Amino acid sequence: MQIYGLDFTSAPSLKKPITCAKCRLAGGALHLEAITALESFPAFEDFLAQPGSWVAGLDFPFGQPRKLVENLVWPETWAGYVSLLSVGGRTGSPTTGLTRSEFDNLLRDYRAARPKGDKQHLRRTDKLAGSRSPMMMSGVPVGKMFFEGAPRLLASSASILPCNPQDDPRVLLEAYPRLVARRWIGDAGYKTDDRRRQTLDKQYARAGILRGLRSPEAAEYYGFTIHFAPWTETFIDDGSGDELDALLCAVQAAWAYSQPAGNYSIPASCDPLEGWIVDPLLFT
Repeated sequence: MQIYGLDFTSAPSLKKPITCAKCRLAGGALHLEAITALESFPAFEDFLAQPGSWVAGLDFPFGQPRKLVENLVWPETWAGYVSLLSVGGRTGSPTTGLTRSEFDNLLRDYRAARPKGDKQHLRRTDKLAGSRSPMMMSGVPVGKMFFEGAPRLLASSASILPCNPQDDPRVLLEAYPRLVARRWIGDAGYKTDDRRRQTLDKQYARAGILRGLRSPEAAEYYGFTIHFAPWTETFIDDGSGDELDALLCAVQAAWAYSQPAGNYSIPASCDPLEGWIVDPLLFT
């Protein structure tokens, strides 16, 4: 099976592209075949439209917390509220709808009216994974990633699990590479876009993640061996961690695909309106 892992950004460019790891899962082994850069949203849309049978893990929140959706009186289906967003590119999204600045202002006004300690909600999967609120529009702007990513997923007509299942051989899953890294290095930092903070400690942490992925423990944990030898130095030298994160997303997607129950590791109790991060730690 063709497996992809994508490290996403809300503003892809030549300098900071969406990074894609192309892998092949066969015979109990995941082989990294190529790393490519998607330098624009049209390039990302072309990736989503490619034919064939494949599974991709993408590093951004597919959905918003149910509490936010209900309080804003949005449609109570994932496709319904994602359709309210208007983005550029070739997505076929509505010409009328919330622009990114309007979405940002809406969340800012919402937070301002909320009591302290209840301003940025978490999805159930965020609570389990220790990930940030998809309402965040600054710092680590996962809210911007949701705004730019989710409508493009919807427009692709691929099967988006568990948010919008379709009878389509292209399967899109939400990944969170920090969970893979955490298994090998705990909460140690291993990446940053700030060159001044790209220290030896983070380089050593990336090397520790790679050692973990090559270990017998990883093969037992994920159910397959992981092969990436030609890119080892690239991963260690890349202080941003984008290439490594793309591989980690592919590992999560491959693990989800290989689950014997055929449910991509997504529990029946999850809320499809919110979405779900695929990882062994969250398979309960």
